[in-house]
Amino acid sequence: MKRDKIIFWIATLLIVIFEGVLPALTAQSDEAKEGLKHLGYPEYFGVMLMFFKIIGALVLLLPKLPPTLKEFAYAGFGIDFIAAFVSIWAVDGLVPTTVFPLVAMTILLISYFYYHKIFIARESELAE
Repeated sequence: MKRDKIIFWIATLLIVIFEGVLPALTAQSDEAKEGLKHLGYPEYFGVMLMFFKIIGALVLLLPKLPPTLKEFAYAGFGIDFIAAFVSIWAVDGLVPTTVFPLVAMTILLISYFYYHKIFIARESELAE
């Protein structure tokens, strides 16, 4: 169980750092705005995306929130990673940066799997 929690927290913290903290610090930079423009998104989309990424990261990080809320956060990040992959692929083709959203999706899936493993284990212990 300890190993599962360590894996869960490492994966979750990576998602929180790369999808919550870094966007909060860099979303309004010229590079970020240019990246969104390059993919064909309007500038306001970056503000909206940053807001939802920060909220999602907080939901994943805070332990006492309802499981349904966490499910929405996982789903939102999953949609974000799939959309990022498709956007980069559609605009630039299969270039090295196309793989980054897939790596993030893998880390998210690890966090999700271990969240369920820990949560279900905890629920079964409480039921006994």
